[in-house]
Amino acid sequence: MTVHKISPEEAYHRCDPDSFSFETTTEVEELSHFIGQDRALEAVDFGIGMQQQGFNLFVIGPEGSGRHTVVESFLHDKASKEATPSDWCYVHNFHQPHKPLAMEFPPGQGMVFKGEMYELIDTLKTTVPAIFEGDDYRMRHKVVNDLLTQKIETIYHEVGTKAKAEKIAVSRSEHDFRFSPTDDKGEPLSLEEFRKLPDEVKEKIEETIEKLQTMLQEAVHQISTWKRDAEEQSRKLKKETAQMAISPLIATLKGKYKDHEKIIHYLEDIEKVITEGVDDFLVDEQAEQHPLIVAIGGGHSPSFDQYEVNVLISHQNNHGSPVVYEDLPTYQNLHGRIEHLARMGMLTTNFTLIKPGCLHQANNGYLILDARRLLMQPFAYEGLKRTLRSCKIHIESVERLLGLISTVSLEPEPVDLNIKVVLIGDPMIYYLLNAYDPEFISLFKVQADFESDMKRSKESQDLYATLIARLAKDKNLLPLHRTAVARLIEQATREAGDREKLSLRIREFADLMQEADYLAKKENKTTIIDTDVEKAITASKRRGGRIKDRLFEAMEHGIHYIETQGAKVGQINGLSVLMLGHDFFGCPTRITALTRPGKGKIVDIEREVELGGPIHSKGVMILSSFLSSRYARTIPLSLQASLVFEQSYGGIEGDSASCAELCTLLSSLADMPIKQTLAITGSVSQKGEVQAIGGVNEKIEGFFDLCENRGLSGEQGVIIPASNVRHLMLKKEVVAAMEQGKFSVTAVNTVDEAVEILTGMAAGERDRKGNYPEKSINGRVEATLQAFAKNLQEFDKEEKERDKNHE
Repeated sequence: MTVHKISPEEAYHRCDPDSFSFETTTEVEELSHFIGQDRALEAVDFGIGMQQQGFNLFVIGPEGSGRHTVVESFLHDKASKEATPSDWCYVHNFHQPHKPLAMEFPPGQGMVFKGEMYELIDTLKTTVPAIFEGDDYRMRHKVVNDLLTQKIETIYHEVGTKAKAEKIAVSRSEHDFRFSPTDDKGEPLSLEEFRKLPDEVKEKIEETIEKLQTMLQEAVHQISTWKRDAEEQSRKLKKETAQMAISPLIATLKGKYKDHEKIIHYLEDIEKVITEGVDDFLVDEQAEQHPLIVAIGGGHSPSFDQYEVNVLISHQNNHGSPVVYEDLPTYQNLHGRIEHLARMGMLTTNFTLIKPGCLHQANNGYLILDARRLLMQPFAYEGLKRTLRSCKIHIESVERLLGLISTVSLEPEPVDLNIKVVLIGDPMIYYLLNAYDPEFISLFKVQADFESDMKRSKESQDLYATLIARLAKDKNLLPLHRTAVARLIEQATREAGDREKLSLRIREFADLMQEADYLAKKENKTTIIDTDVEKAITASKRRGGRIKDRLFEAMEHGIHYIETQGAKVGQINGLSVLMLGHDFFGCPTRITALTRPGKGKIVDIEREVELGGPIHSKGVMILSSFLSSRYARTIPLSLQASLVFEQSYGGIEGDSASCAELCTLLSSLADMPIKQTLAITGSVSQKGEVQAIGGVNEKIEGFFDLCENRGLSGEQGVIIPASNVRHLMLKKEVVAAMEQGKFSVTAVNTVDEAVEILTGMAAGERDRKGNYPEKSINGRVEATLQAFAKNLQEFDKEEKERDKNHE
């Protein structure tokens, strides 16, 4: 036998406070690097260094492992050494107003260009009116008007002279000309006098007037031509004058941005538009207008919005590459949005209302997103993938993506994208995306897998102490005494579930430290000691222990029936773990078995009523294989057995009770009572090997709590798999009871070892003839199975004879 009784030292791997060279954490050196995550940080470093498309990162690891903090700190350190990215602005597109232009500027120059454009327009508002009100422009404009007036007067004079020669008077009003015949004295004839004239004279006068009207019409046509020419000359003069005011200012900007072809074209467009629309700068903005007209956008007040610059992203005050974390990764928060203004019941927009998304903010840098939150937002994940594939950021409304609107809206020019996206999520999300999204692996090629624990050694304990000191400083906690550090390391081992490991779930660890800090400050202490940490752990368990207390109370009163004294056939104390949210605890469970002759079927009642999970059912099927391969191998297994978890009213999953189930079956078949002072946990193989299980500490402590409440006799204990010994980190009450000999923990490797301890009878091994000793568990089990087979054979024989006689 290789039965091993666990010593108190094995039950709890203590951390010696004297192994530390410091008294409190204030003496500990600063943590210079992240501990325990070398593999993940190597992957992050690789992903950042790879500039090829598709090498984005997916960081996986357990919640609370510090993955987000570690990655963000690592990225900030890298980004601070990189070049600051460009600024991006949107400006008006004078050729296609619904497609604003995206402009790229050197870092910090976006706001400078915006200021320069504002100063340009503001300067033109004063210089243009001043130039047009100057003597030079007035004189040149007067020359054009005077020349036109002179030409008009000349041609009118010619018409008048011709009419006077024909004794026709010309009367000129504001809107027309009138011809009238005159007498010898040159006075216009009255209507009566004209009627008295001979017909020949009247006809001649009418012919003359008709000729004069024709001459006048030709003159009017000529005057219209002259007016058009004069207006063209005025426009040309206005344009030339405006050019004189604008060109020097534009030329200055062109000289500054001579290496930016797109900006040069934009400035040329502005020069052309302002030159042709110089009247906007000549309108009196102070003229009063009705408020209603202004509200609906009417009136004659010019708008200079088209000359504004919408600085989308500015790095004026930034150094290095940006590192952006988006807490709510909606489609618009990622890609940007186009806002609208409500005016008189209508929605209007322009390029100045274009707002950036976090992709713009993190361009040429790093964007950190929570994978779960990203997948929960409609269109966000698909939109991100499309953007990463095209390497361009398109700003579109969700309504347009859905096809819900078809109205004309802005279509901003896409911005070139160069970015590293870091998704942070649970392993399950990564593997599901990898399995079901064929595009995923081509866009997120780098996997950074964070560890949940690290190896425990003298060196790692010292590193862990530096981590504790760093957390205390970051959280503004009291200094921790080395005894508190040692207790925290012991708790980290407990959380890791392995005495050779230390948990790296930093969030839970920080929470515990803050609780201990609160308790220490409450008692006006200047440092946190081990008892403060112990109190914090106890208080946390108490807050989540209401269900456990009620369950154990029911056991105390016999409502939930568990025996801890005496011995019974076919009954054993199994151990399970109940999980309620973040709280979980061990709980003893009564397992019973009944056997009788049958066809070799073991009935798992939990499975029959659909309360047992597939892994639990698999464990029961392994029992059947074990029995049929070990006992009565030359005859059919003539057994019918039933197994049940008594007073279990919920689902059961896992195979950690399969060893207990097998032992209670063997007890029933051997008709040997099992000590109820003992409990057992462990899974079993088809060959009878006892295998490791989870939650071993909680299971032992659950049975211990029940026994302690009823009174420890020294006979109580728990049997565990030998492979679980390294996982033991039992609470101090259990260790103290073990030191006093009031409670025991025993490790076994096989079912034979376990059943010997439980029954007090040797398991027995086959002799040279292949038989088990008669006074052994295995011998009694095989004898029972042989008796079952014989009974079943006799029953079948009697049944056949009865049927034969009946015929």
